[in-house]
Amino acid sequence: MSFHGGFLGVIIATALYARRHGVPLIMLGDLLAIASPPGLMFGRIANFVNAELWGRPTAMPWGVIFPGQMAQNCLDVTGPCARHPSQLYEASLEGFFLFLVILLAVYLGGLKKPGFISGIFLVGYGSARFFVEYFRVPDPQFFSAENPYGFALNLGNFGFTMGQLLSLPMIAIGAYFIFKRRV
Repeated sequence: MSFHGGFLGVIIATALYARRHGVPLIMLGDLLAIASPPGLMFGRIANFVNAELWGRPTAMPWGVIFPGQMAQNCLDVTGPCARHPSQLYEASLEGFFLFLVILLAVYLGGLKKPGFISGIFLVGYGSARFFVEYFRVPDPQFFSAENPYGFALNLGNFGFTMGQLLSLPMIAIGAYFIFKRRV
């Protein structure tokens, strides 16, 4: 919950700042939505460089062998274990691609509809995170013999990770903002 909890903290701090200084909250949110994707991109690149938050094991040719004992704990793998570079997937989707989409929305007049850019950010980040969670190693507290995939909501061989569950409200709220502000 580190990103989602931090995001909630930013919302609270932004609301307090907006109230104290008489700035419309939704307009301030739009400006923060424009500025956030580059920071997310560089943060995820730093996660990759620091070999943290790695992905699930893979046999794909772009798999990365991360250093460290924990990164090498892969079932049915003898020797080094290649993993999805999920940090780079997130840097690309949550950072670079989302920034381009937001810039396009701004260019097309999105700032004239307060809340629209915030909605784009929420849907874009939430969707990107939901997708990348399929390639990322979930939080260790969710793994067990009965739950080898680490789902927070386990439905047998299918389920949702905590990152996916926390992204669903972001997507829903963002879709509401987009729909409400599209006119």
